Amino acid sequence: MISLTSPVETWAHRWPAGLKLGLMSLATVALFATEDPAILGASAFGVALLYASAGARFARAGARQLWPLWPFLVLIALWHGLSGQVAAGVALTLRLLAAVALANFVTMTTRLSAMIEVAAVLLAPFRRLGLSTRALEISIALVIRFTPAIARKGGLLSEAWRARSRRRPGWQIVMPLAALAIDDADHVADALKARGGVLPIPDTDQKG
Repeated sequence: MISLTSPVETWAHRWPAGLKLGLMSLATVALFATEDPAILGASAFGVALLYASAGARFARAGARQLWPLWPFLVLIALWHGLSGQVAAGVALTLRLLAAVALANFVTMTTRLSAMIEVAAVLLAPFRRLGLSTRALEISIALVIRFTPAIARKGGLLSEAWRARSRRRPGWQIVMPLAALAIDDADHVADALKARGGVLPIPDTDQKG
């Protein structure tokens, strides 16, 4: 989710990252505070209108980002259908769709640097205690950058497996993918060390 980007510039890009994240948090808490399918349905419809307000191209991109939820939705439907708890299943489905779609919307309309700035502000109390938060701030950026790269390499490994076997790729590509991830991490660590590491540069100015 944190690696999602928007294909177009929208009005939401101009809103402060902290405000968007705060409103998203409050809305998510409200979604989990109710079990009423009508309220949850209205919330999901409101999120759909939010996507529509950003344009058709953005809305289509956002809808595609919700596709990975289908296994969970099928599982919810089967479980609650067999147990006779249809209303609870509908409520859970609507809550899941609304919460994930809302989080995707905020992520797609917020720059990575703005996300890191918000994290830096929230971690400020730890810096006052003498703790360095630079490593955590950089790790956020690294996770965001690594996620699509690892996914792309996983896809290439799957294609290579299909070219050599009639069976579908599975656990066989896990070890090669882990080796690639470790190799990438090693290169990134060397690059960080060459630039002074993740610790803040000490102040060398002398007074007096």
